[in-house]
Amino acid sequence: MSADNQRLDPAGTTQLDFDRVSAALVESARALPSATLHEAAGKRGALPAAIKPVAPGFKVCGAAVTVHAQGGDNLWLHRAIYAAQPGDVLVVSVGDAYEYGYWGEVMSTASQVRQLGGLVIDGCVRDRVLLEQIGFPVFARGLAIQGTGKDFGARGWINAPTRVGNTTVHAGDLIVGDEDGVVCVARQQAALAIDAGHAREAAEADQLRRLKAGETTLGIFGWQ
Repeated sequence: MSADNQRLDPAGTTQLDFDRVSAALVESARALPSATLHEAAGKRGALPAAIKPVAPGFKVCGAAVTVHAQGGDNLWLHRAIYAAQPGDVLVVSVGDAYEYGYWGEVMSTASQVRQLGGLVIDGCVRDRVLLEQIGFPVFARGLAIQGTGKDFGARGWINAPTRVGNTTVHAGDLIVGDEDGVVCVARQQAALAIDAGHAREAAEADQLRRLKAGETTLGIFGWQ
């Protein structure tokens, strides 16, 4: 439906009031690699492996603001920038319409001004060099120059449960991403997963010490 026929009110499918993972848990999670947190959460919550940081060193850690946008249209992403709070990470699904540049220099700048925590999109973006220079963390499937539209009659959703790959992301869930990938941990499970993640990091540090002292992986793990 085109804007000429009907302009939909975005408030009808935008939820602004929801519980977020606490700021204290977000800070504790910042020290954990995405893979460690995924393992600690019971090997759940991995987003598609194709989603990677568009520049080296980009990391995200924060509460999810979910976005479901129509394929080839980024109007709902613009709206989400102003529905989110400082530190929030936008998590965006565009269906299977990956081959568009849904995000670029202007939107990264707007999000940086809003002090958002980053973008994770199951689709493509553009302006890679500029995105790296701006420094706002963007995770995407890749780069695409094909432009998007702005259909004011198209329905989208902000902060509804959103499917990304095999994982359903809810508003307020913990999102952690680094160069290995992105993991979503349910808000209600975040405290346990983070504690388990720190314990796992400590155990691995001890395993590395033992390996450097001459032990073997077979011996350490009892696989002989």
